[in-house]
Amino acid sequence: MFCIPKVAVLHGKSVGFASQKSRFRNVKAQLSVFNRIIFTKILYSSCFIFQHNDTRKNLVIKLKISNFAIIINCI
Repeated sequence: MFCIPKVAVLHGKSVGFASQKSRFRNVKAQLSVFNRIIFTKILYSSCFIFQHNDTRKNLVIKLKISNFAIIINCI
């Protein structure tokens, strides 16, 4: 479950998305204990919603930062 962050070729948005992927991998390993976690950071105007559904054995991760919304479904 360890990940090595890759250097982004393009600067700007690609660097932010690369760091988000590494954060998702780190959080994914810790989600087995929790059913639902909601984190909000007003400073960065972002909202993290993590939900683990035991009946379907799938993981839904939603990330919303200003105008961007990313939804990741892992089975």
